[in-house]
Amino acid sequence: MKKHNFSAGPCILPQEVMQKAASAVIELDDIGLSLIEISHRSKEFVDIMEEARSLALELLGLQGKGYQALFLHGGASMEFLMVAYNYLEKKAGYINTGTWSDKAIKEARLFGEVVEVASSKDKNYNFIPKGYKIPGDLDYLHMTSNNTIYGTQFKEIPKTDRPLICDMSSDIFSRQLDFSQFDLIYAGAQKNMGPAGVTLVVVREDTLGKVSRKIPSMMDYQVHIEKDSMFNTPPVFPVYTSLLTLQWLKELGGIPAIEEVNEKKAQLLYSEIDLNPLFKGFAAKEDRSNMNATFTLSDEKLKDTFDSMWKEAGINGLNGHRSVGGYRASMYNALSLESVGVLVDIMSDLERKG
Repeated sequence: MKKHNFSAGPCILPQEVMQKAASAVIELDDIGLSLIEISHRSKEFVDIMEEARSLALELLGLQGKGYQALFLHGGASMEFLMVAYNYLEKKAGYINTGTWSDKAIKEARLFGEVVEVASSKDKNYNFIPKGYKIPGDLDYLHMTSNNTIYGTQFKEIPKTDRPLICDMSSDIFSRQLDFSQFDLIYAGAQKNMGPAGVTLVVVREDTLGKVSRKIPSMMDYQVHIEKDSMFNTPPVFPVYTSLLTLQWLKELGGIPAIEEVNEKKAQLLYSEIDLNPLFKGFAAKEDRSNMNATFTLSDEKLKDTFDSMWKEAGINGLNGHRSVGGYRASMYNALSLESVGVLVDIMSDLERKG
């Protein structure tokens, strides 16, 4: 039985994507070779990379608007470093909404002055800061759109005339936004795109080349753009699987279609959390993430019973992060509404038994 996968990452992927990717590992498109043994300079893989880059821009509504899409090594954690290498000349601003923001700040401080424009650390990151002033002398402003650990999500994008950079690792392609508000977006694949091992970077090309420092070739976005995202051997399998997922999303109707499904999943689960006296949500209601719902039991004595119930129902990955405790239901694009319904039924059953 295929389990209901609520894991925070690596994520659930569409079954048809898994099947196509698995088949390609044996043989890619009847060429007599496996996907993972062909040259990355072969026409077959060059076509895969070009389509993946183009489709990412198309789905985000950024084609023909001066943006480039790159598929790079290193995970989003490498981008904490690369962003600062390429953009931080004197001073950068960061909105600190959790662990990943905190890690990005740490890396940026190696390159220049960093100011925390706003933070929700005082309440264990259970809300998105509001009403803060953005300094006018920043080289850029950095934000994390969705906070996987704490279950919070920006519902309004900060307004600034400074370059806006966003870590979208856990909610990219999940909801409609004006993505042209951002000068650089980065996202590890393992939440909504594919397996771990590749990171999507979408960058407005005219914002590069503004720092005076020498940038190592591997850290230089302009080098990767000039080399068509193949400066070195790319992570072939994650790129191909990400392409399949983007194709799947386009066939569904793109971001507008998946956003509608994601809204239904989130509404179903949050309604149960709010109505069921045995559970309470962690994140502030106005800032709740549609991707990661965090909640706890009102009575910890019920933990063993609840845990055995959801495990017996074939649910995987529901335990919360140690920073929050309790439970975290990650509802990425490929998770079905039916899977959320299974979890909600168990929560309701627990109340009836209690």
